[in-house]
Amino acid sequence: KRFKEPKEERRPWRIWFYDTSKQGIGALFIHFANVFLSDLTEEDPCSLYLINFILDATLGMLLIWLGVKVVSWIVHRKKYTYLVFGEYG
Repeated sequence: KRFKEPKEERRPWRIWFYDTSKQGIGALFIHFANVFLSDLTEEDPCSLYLINFILDATLGMLLIWLGVKVVSWIVHRKKYTYLVFGEYG
């Protein structure tokens, strides 16, 4: 995807790395949490992964959306220019 973007609209490599590495770290955390929970509960790791995925895709996204809205409201109200979401400059 990065190379399909026009050159003038591409994010710098450093920003791209930060954005993609947080996704990888989150995936690793969920993987090891599933392995740990499956040992504790003696449940099937695949069913635990499915439960975690569904919860993350519904409740997790809702919590993230609410958090972004609250922080954006605070940033706008206090006029913090360096904490605006999506502004990498």
